[in-house]
Amino acid sequence: METLDKFDWQILRELQADARLTNTELASRVGLSPAPCWRRVRALETAGFIRGYRAEIDRQKVGLGVLAFVRIDAERTTAEATAPLEAAIQQIPEIISCHYISGAGIFELQVVSRDLETFSKLMRETLLALPNVKDLHTSFSLGEVKHRGELPLGPGV
Repeated sequence: METLDKFDWQILRELQADARLTNTELASRVGLSPAPCWRRVRALETAGFIRGYRAEIDRQKVGLGVLAFVRIDAERTTAEATAPLEAAIQQIPEIISCHYISGAGIFELQVVSRDLETFSKLMRETLLALPNVKDLHTSFSLGEVKHRGELPLGPGV
């Protein structure tokens, strides 16, 4: 599956908005009968367009009141030097997102924590001890303006 048609795009939009739709509801919304709709969803999953389904959880309601953005400056930026750092980042559950970045730094992390004291401990005991770390620069979220996570989908986007 290399190209998507209008039904595929609509399936992706609908599932992105509500992944709990039944196949019958989804089929009705996209204008297909249930069997072809189900086959298309399975094909989109197999091809990797749909990577999974998950619940969106309010981090503050589950006790994760701190959201920090941490930029990592590395001692060395070679593939051999950054591989252990990448592997270590993968193992830290409080890091919910990590991106290679351009400009200053090599990685930008999104880190969640219960409170500032817990974040401070994570910073001192874990993040500063990561391999190949030269420096860390932290900014804290003071409030979210937009958090949807939905991609703008469709042909020509």
